[in-house]
Amino acid sequence: MLPAAARLRTADDFRTVTRRGVRVARGTLVVHALAKPDPPSRAGFVVSKAVGNAVTRNRVKRQLRHLVGAELHAGVRPVDVVVRALPPAASGRLPDDFASAWSTALGRLAAA
Repeated sequence: MLPAAARLRTADDFRTVTRRGVRVARGTLVVHALAKPDPPSRAGFVVSKAVGNAVTRNRVKRQLRHLVGAELHAGVRPVDVVVRALPPAASGRLPDDFASAWSTALGRLAAA
């Protein structure tokens, strides 16, 4: 689980990241990232009922928390991230799609 300081909590925080940040989509998820001037990096997750039943949604959320937590902990620059899971997220391609989307999002942030 991510510490409280590393989580996006309010609807305004989610809205700011999704509207102002870069967006990178893959088959199983969409990553929105917004660079911040100061630490800590924060993350938020959106996993709707379209992904599956409660067991499936919670499994997907746990996988996403693990993947994002490792990247935020190793990150060089502070970012806010919203990861939105798409219905095929339970297919098993989640780690590969996240790694690809994450590297693309960070590249776009560095170029901006």
